[in-house]
Amino acid sequence: MAGGGTAGHLQPALAIAEALVDAGHPRQAIEFVGSARGQDRAALAGRGFTVTLLPGRGLVRSMRVGDVVRNVGALAGLAVAVVRAFALVARSRPQVVVSVGGYASLPASLAAVMLGVPLVLVNVDAVPGAANRLLGRFARASAVGWEASSLPRSVVTGTPVRPEIAAVRRDQGDRRVARRTLGLPEDRPTVAVFGGSLGARRINAAAAGLAERWKQRDDRAIYHIVGRRDWEEYAGGPQPGPAAGCRHQPPTGAAPSVVRVPYEDRMEVVYGAADLVVGRAGAMTVAELAVAGVPSILVPLPGAPGDHQTANARVLERAGASVLLPDPDCDARSLGELADRLLADPTGLDAMGRAAASVGRPDAAAAGARVVEANARPPRARRWR
Repeated sequence: MAGGGTAGHLQPALAIAEALVDAGHPRQAIEFVGSARGQDRAALAGRGFTVTLLPGRGLVRSMRVGDVVRNVGALAGLAVAVVRAFALVARSRPQVVVSVGGYASLPASLAAVMLGVPLVLVNVDAVPGAANRLLGRFARASAVGWEASSLPRSVVTGTPVRPEIAAVRRDQGDRRVARRTLGLPEDRPTVAVFGGSLGARRINAAAAGLAERWKQRDDRAIYHIVGRRDWEEYAGGPQPGPAAGCRHQPPTGAAPSVVRVPYEDRMEVVYGAADLVVGRAGAMTVAELAVAGVPSILVPLPGAPGDHQTANARVLERAGASVLLPDPDCDARSLGELADRLLADPTGLDAMGRAAASVGRPDAAAAGARVVEANARPPRARRWR
């Protein structure tokens, strides 16, 4: 399993690896080759897979002197990683190399191409990233998240999500329980807002303005996952209890209508509680919204490579499951008017949720594992091309 460096690449790789184990492949026969700079070491610890971490980092799309120097260092690190990956692949002779994209996938994937090992790509964005575009012509197959992918020999499998997300239930009883778990009023329509683990400054500012806009209302609640980078700026708000992502003492008295946390590691509870989600349009977020069947307002990250977040958001927008709000237009007024319109129509929100679920693929990990199995060489076929 080649790749990692970010959760968006590592989570699909882990899901497919676990699906391969469920299909009968020994856990010790699956090796992760990832990045020494990312979160791979911590995320893979204790899972029972062999792990090799290589040097390297992504390139910065800038011609400023400092960034050019960093890119020269990144290319040097990539060269070292390719040499080490070549030795690793030559020694272990895997049946297949699975590339999940990103800079961390390149060394082992290039080694697979050079040594004739079958290569399978996993692409979760609607627009393939640079690494997968480079490798696509050499891959035996590409397991892709959405129909629109332009990779050759693609098989639409969906984007693998965690089993907890696929198990989300959103009837009224379950929603009340989820809201109570998050420290929210059980009977108020709830908007969940987040922008990734670090946060998104424009979304955070709009969410803060939305809370101010709704402060006199008794029929709205907001669960705002601020992100670690901006937490100090927003930490003055009500704090949730230990059940949520932030470890503060629970508030006393009635549940607050606005709860802010720096991070939330139980997104299945958030999806279960929310009537509407506001967030970025990363591949994992879009896939989770679809599988969980949650209506959304998506604010694509401007400047994302290939504008892939806009392409991701369009998938749900075309299905009638989401409204796209451009980043420059994301302020308290625009977000408030849009959220008010959607929340005022519960029947329409339910239809959006069903539309999201209609494009979700809860079996994506197993489908991806089947593509990997179908393109791996037999265990005894150990000759190089």
